[in-house]
Amino acid sequence: MTARVLVVEDAEAIRAAVLAGLAEAGFAGCGRADGRTLEEDLEAFRPDLVVLDVMLPGRDGFTLLDVVRRRSDAGVVMLTARDAVDDRLRGLHGGADDYVMKPFALAELVARVTAVLRRTGRTPSTVEVGDLLVDATAGSVRRGGVPIELTATELRLLDYLAAQRGRVVSKGQILTRVWGYTDYDPNLVEVHVSALRRKLGEPRLVHTVRGLGYVLRTDGPEAPA
Repeated sequence: MTARVLVVEDAEAIRAAVLAGLAEAGFAGCGRADGRTLEEDLEAFRPDLVVLDVMLPGRDGFTLLDVVRRRSDAGVVMLTARDAVDDRLRGLHGGADDYVMKPFALAELVARVTAVLRRTGRTPSTVEVGDLLVDATAGSVRRGGVPIELTATELRLLDYLAAQRGRVVSKGQILTRVWGYTDYDPNLVEVHVSALRRKLGEPRLVHTVRGLGYVLRTDGPEAPA
């Protein structure tokens, strides 16, 4: 079942980027510029996690955090200014599960959201693709029951591909989600995909879609890497 994430952020550009990143990661998102409808959203949308900006018009993030904690068991990730240590401590003491400091890399926020959802049992930690089992939380990868040793980067790459299983993802998307880069040599992706393929063995699971990117699936046409 797709995890639902409510994003309460008054900056339209940030809100749109976060929602796009969550959608790419396979989550269902809902965005709000303020917390005026939070109670209704908790009832109707029933989010598994809420991303709350601290500085909001009207009711601030701390007030909304209290509303979430009283009315829902959803996870909460708060967005705070980089130098606002008191805000981060106040949020954590108030029941927030995590915080991300502004300005932030979208990949980091998506990773934090994913981690909280896994810790709270709102999204499965284990992904199964054919005979491949990936449990990024436990750092465990098995194929046909045989453990596969991966580097930390290879595990992040496989975890992202597994989360997007059946969907084609571009090198740019992979760079952003796995490394946090928006402008970097795409050969970095090719090298790590090749290494991952060797370790996963045959039949091949990571397929190349010419001109588009890569997809993790159990079958399908293969183009040269």
